[in-house]
Amino acid sequence: MTKLIGYARVSTGPQSTDRQETDLLAAGVRRDDLYVDQGVSGARASRPQFDRALTALEAGDTLVITTLDRLGRSTQNMLDFAQGLRDRGAGLRVLNLGGGDVETSTPMGSMLFTIMAALAQMEHDIKRERIIDSVSKRRDAGKDLGGRPQRVTDSQIRSAIRLVESGEPAAQVARDLGMSRATFYRRSRALAD
Repeated sequence: MTKLIGYARVSTGPQSTDRQETDLLAAGVRRDDLYVDQGVSGARASRPQFDRALTALEAGDTLVITTLDRLGRSTQNMLDFAQGLRDRGAGLRVLNLGGGDVETSTPMGSMLFTIMAALAQMEHDIKRERIIDSVSKRRDAGKDLGGRPQRVTDSQIRSAIRLVESGEPAAQVARDLGMSRATFYRRSRALAD
């Protein structure tokens, strides 16, 4: 008996797969045939629930995903994956591709999948390029790149330096500030410059 195997994934823990799961269940995937990776990047080679979904997939079954980017990042990777499914006698169905469902078992669906995979990779590459360019421009302009705000102020570091100079062990002073000794020394050097 052929069945639909559903797969949903989000890259970070706070994100939710609720919408994906709802769409997959509405497409006919049974709850016990639904595999979900939470906080797992599509760029990773190993995605535990994805691997389980593929193991459950038998000839005649169809893997169902909501969007193309749930599979991976590169066009070649996605095309190889789709071919691997065809070689196993399994299909791939993408629910939201080109305005509707695409089933790779048909010639038209296969062609559309190939085109959309290339466009998805291009979109990812352009976004990455823009981010790199933006970071480079902000760095060149001497602007803040964000990151974690400093908990310990420069004033606190100066006070801690005075404690160390008066004989307190640096390791203890750093521990009292809630930082490692190496971080304390690095911040001390930065203030001395």
